[in-house]
Amino acid sequence: MHKRVLVCLLLAIILAPAIASAEEVKTIKIGVLCDLSGPLSTYGNDIKKTLSIAEEKIDEYFANHSLPYKVTFEFEDTQVNPTIALQKVQTLYSKGINLIIGPMGSGEVSNIKDYVTSNKIIIISPSSTAIPPLIGCTKPSDKKFIFRFVATDDFQTKAIADELENVGIKAVVILYVGNAWGKGLYECIKPRLENYSIEIKDVIPYDQNTADFTPYIQKMTNDVNDLLKKYKPSEIAIVAFSYEEVANLLSQIPDDSPLFNVLWFGCDGCAKSNQVLNVAKNKPKVIGVGLYSTLFDSKGPAYAELKEEYQKRGYGESPYQYALDAYDAAWVLCLAYVEVMNKTGGNYDPDLMAEIIPAVTENYSKGVYGVEPVTGYIKLNEWNDRASGDYAIWYVTENCEWGKAGVWHYKNETITWIHKPTPPKAEKPAEEKTPAEEVTPAKEEKGPGFEAILAIAGLAGIAYVMRRRT
Repeated sequence: MHKRVLVCLLLAIILAPAIASAEEVKTIKIGVLCDLSGPLSTYGNDIKKTLSIAEEKIDEYFANHSLPYKVTFEFEDTQVNPTIALQKVQTLYSKGINLIIGPMGSGEVSNIKDYVTSNKIIIISPSSTAIPPLIGCTKPSDKKFIFRFVATDDFQTKAIADELENVGIKAVVILYVGNAWGKGLYECIKPRLENYSIEIKDVIPYDQNTADFTPYIQKMTNDVNDLLKKYKPSEIAIVAFSYEEVANLLSQIPDDSPLFNVLWFGCDGCAKSNQVLNVAKNKPKVIGVGLYSTLFDSKGPAYAELKEEYQKRGYGESPYQYALDAYDAAWVLCLAYVEVMNKTGGNYDPDLMAEIIPAVTENYSKGVYGVEPVTGYIKLNEWNDRASGDYAIWYVTENCEWGKAGVWHYKNETITWIHKPTPPKAEKPAEEKTPAEEVTPAKEEKGPGFEAILAIAGLAGIAYVMRRRT
């Protein structure tokens, strides 16, 4: 009897640490604000897929390093709507979640800025690109709790302006979604186009929630017709700062519109959009304009492994850049959280968290933690925004796919073209041919034949006279 008691006591002593350890495993809860059903849903759903991989990899890392943590993600659909984004942040915070990946849009970030700052909620956006003043931040301390793992629009507009100048564009019509992000892109690119002496014929903001683009299409058409009196079609371009609703816009343009006779340039809001491809399949004119769109493009040492896992799960060929940014954001939040808990003896401190994230981000980029980033080296500036990375230029190919047209290199601000943009081939309607164009070919065909007949007749006459004389 005593032996049984002794064995039970020994087992209790041996198993006690394991039981305690299991009970002490802390769940790091991270909210994810992304678009799952709106104008950026292609990218939002991709973020959700990619973070499912991140969750498993991070948990494996904790287990392999005997760290008593695990991570879970709670997704909220914002539809890139600033009002909904604020509601979702409040919902997450009420559940005790104060670490967030997202939101995706700059307008959303702007609308939640005050709430996350006053409640010391850490957010890392994978895709918000508006410059700080346009999201309501006048000094770096205003963004203490707001981080962004994508380069801002002062980078992107350099790339777009260089595209236009490199291709020989002399005049543009700019269309932008009427929010902080769209306005920011326009304000950033305006001085760059002026520096290149590229005329801005018109600037047309539109309502993000519009379904009927007819008034905007008419205005753009009038603008292009005016520009055609001064420039060649190859010297004119449409610049669209929009989300995936640009697909809806393109679908509503008549096939014989002059808007399909000039090149179109997009941005990161519509690059590689499935919605655009769906329209292009039924409207070949969309293929002709190219919609050459810039997208932040930075790959790191761990990208290949993530891509392989992504394909293995049947998610597609590879994650979009925003999903890669979100993946790295998840790792940084978890690693920083563990450091905070170690430094404070197990008490979460949001101020310390915000303070150490830049250093953790740099160490993570260097592989200090034994795990590599998927987006390459992440350099954060004093605004907690990424200040490194190139831009890929994507376009709609003849096969109705997104192909890489080139890369803009941020270090020397140059473009390496794989497929340099060429203007659409404008078909001239038969009724527009001038009388001269219709008559000239007929004259050319009859002229040589008639002259030959006269020459032959003349030679025959001379021969007849010569015979008479002999």
